[in-house]
Amino acid sequence: MTGALLARLLPTLVVAIGIQAHAQDGVAGMQPQGAGNVAQAIFAGGCFWCMEQDFERLPGVLEVVSGYTAGHTENPDYDSVSAGTTGHTEAVAVLYDPGQVSYPQLVAYFWRHIDPTANNRQFCDVGSQYRSGIYWQDESERSVAESSRDALLSSGQFKIIHTELAPASRFWPAEAVHQDYYKKNPIRYTYYRAACGRDARVEKLWGTRR
Repeated sequence: MTGALLARLLPTLVVAIGIQAHAQDGVAGMQPQGAGNVAQAIFAGGCFWCMEQDFERLPGVLEVVSGYTAGHTENPDYDSVSAGTTGHTEAVAVLYDPGQVSYPQLVAYFWRHIDPTANNRQFCDVGSQYRSGIYWQDESERSVAESSRDALLSSGQFKIIHTELAPASRFWPAEAVHQDYYKKNPIRYTYYRAACGRDARVEKLWGTRR
């Protein structure tokens, strides 16, 4: 993540996605004020280090922030979330230019970088804190998420999908050490990703074209 852009966006990002979102409120998308043509989407796909790298490869994605969401405690940190005591899951907030990439394209890309058949785990990481999820912010996003899930089930590719689809709730950015971890610690990250079997499993599920 480029430091200049993150420094410009993060203060408004924290304020925007720090607001509790509830389905009955009809919450709209969360766009930082003064940040230009930027929209946000929230996904969980296991280790946020890996999701951050995956999404930052996609044209039209401007930045990806690692964090925690869908929990029940205030101010979660890495240790408490990893212990599975806060209800949160590791997630990413994807900041993107909707003129270059659409929300449906982000959702389709998301599916092809996770294992939707896994329940309360992703790859080698086990526990509800690693559950996968799409956290919609308005009815349009909800429709896209549910339609994409239903299409996958109808295709017969998967008999069951455990990925959580739920209204967005407060997103807490993770500690600085976890932002752009794959760039800061490339050797350790590459070893972890390979040892976890993430890419091998994804290729088995989705093939080489993702």
